[in-house]
Amino acid sequence: MPTILAENLSEKAITGSDGTHIGILHNITMDVENGQLKNLIVDPKVDGNENFATDDYGHYLIPVDRVTAVKDHVIVRR
Repeated sequence: MPTILAENLSEKAITGSDGTHIGILHNITMDVENGQLKNLIVDPKVDGNENFATDDYGHYLIPVDRVTAVKDHVIVRR
């Protein structure tokens, strides 16, 4: 996978693999012990019908292993 700078991900649209608009990338979490990325924190733009965990602010927590592509938007497996 090519290198992608975090600054290029800010405010990127998050789309499901079926084309559904899920939300906008708010932030990314990582494991401080091993440096691996953990979750995309997404500001939801749909009705909440998604099966993603949420944080205390209602943001979706989407595991980074569900990311299938990063282009002008991020595509995740739903």
